[in-house]
Amino acid sequence: MENIRPIRTEDDYNWAIKEITRYFEHEPEIGSPDGDRFDVLAALIETYENEHYPIPAQDPVQTINSHMELFNLSRRDLSELLGSSSRASEILNRKRSLTLDMIHALSTKWRIPAETLIQPYHLANKGKRERA
Repeated sequence: MENIRPIRTEDDYNWAIKEITRYFEHEPEIGSPDGDRFDVLAALIETYENEHYPIPAQDPVQTINSHMELFNLSRRDLSELLGSSSRASEILNRKRSLTLDMIHALSTKWRIPAETLIQPYHLANKGKRERA
């Protein structure tokens, strides 16, 4: 593989981004030398970004909100899924914990991974972490 090097500094990172960007217009064939180079660069960049620019994990309410925004879903959609508008409002306003049935519905119907929904999170009215 031509000219691959570890990413230790911001300059190395910028170099790797520049190198991988050229493959976006002309996607290399999987298994070809350029395809292998692309895979190695992507792995190096991902490792550097995870170490230097970590994205904090979202709690279940943030995950639901992000999913609703991403898929253009409304509170009404959530209300229909959870069985009532007050229940949906309480979840989004952190006044109620998700139940196992709610987690199951969100996971199976909206395809939100259950493991992201079972994480403990703060409720607004209790100020402590609740477990679904």
